Amino acid sequence: MTAHPGTARWLVTGAAGMLGRDVLAELAAAAARDARTEVAGLGRADLDITDPDAVRTAVAGADVVVNCAAWTDVDGAETAEEAATAVNGTGVRVLAGACAAAGARLLHVSTDYVLPGTATRPCPESAATGPVNAYGRGKLAGERAVAELLPRDGYVVRTAWLYGEHGANFVATMLELAALRDTLDVVDDQHGQPTWSRALATRLVELGRAALEGRAPAGVYHGTAGGRTTWYGLARETYRLSGLDPERIRATTSAAFVRPAARPAFSVLGHDRWAEAGLAPPADWREQLAEALRTPAFGGLATRAREAGGSGRPTV
Repeated sequence: MTAHPGTARWLVTGAAGMLGRDVLAELAAAAARDARTEVAGLGRADLDITDPDAVRTAVAGADVVVNCAAWTDVDGAETAEEAATAVNGTGVRVLAGACAAAGARLLHVSTDYVLPGTATRPCPESAATGPVNAYGRGKLAGERAVAELLPRDGYVVRTAWLYGEHGANFVATMLELAALRDTLDVVDDQHGQPTWSRALATRLVELGRAALEGRAPAGVYHGTAGGRTTWYGLARETYRLSGLDPERIRATTSAAFVRPAARPAFSVLGHDRWAEAGLAPPADWREQLAEALRTPAFGGLATRAREAGGSGRPTV
């Protein structure tokens, strides 16, 4: 990267993924408004974050690195933990080391899966960790690398239940299935905060700016939406906002959908640290969902579901 004095130079890794594409779009819009913002995005095909030489070259000259690169196959990590941790743990250590050498701030996206999921009230950023699966163990290794190598310039932003325009996700799946099935059974005993990837992208950019201006202390932030619900509640609200009958969604338990990797039962996170960066807490999940469903991608799925007869009453 080359830049004029005063320019903020951003690098987005994992830029071809769901969140990475939204972060890149957010930064591109900022660059269009302000010539002092320069942006580069590298996807998995462009940069292997486990390659120290490649990472050092990519990070050189950057002021802020937003790491969206990750192994995201939670179930697959159970039988390929070493490979998953190579990306989510070792790769993050490589990236953090390169940022330390270059004097760059690192915003690393992590997950609620580093927590045990046994709480009964929103978990603060300081809550004790305790992953219940291989994916969470690998992500925790990444968090620890950022804290160790970038104690003053490392930011860990945990998110959960992410959905967006550019990848497979629960909200899109519910709308797709609405065109195919009269009823759906959805888990009602896992609690969390559905988070729109575009809203998280906006928050990451805001945090990066605050870091550049010296307003944001390093450490852990929770980048989930406000409020709380279950997968069942999210499915019903998705249907309701899309003009579909929410009674078509039926509650069930996690026992009906056994997965290779254990899932935390309680993934509701607190957001107290945003105030330390001068930022308001994230918007409620319902507000984020309503805005997301007004976008062309989700709106198109809802339209197809209604046209397929999705607004009728459920069959028994």
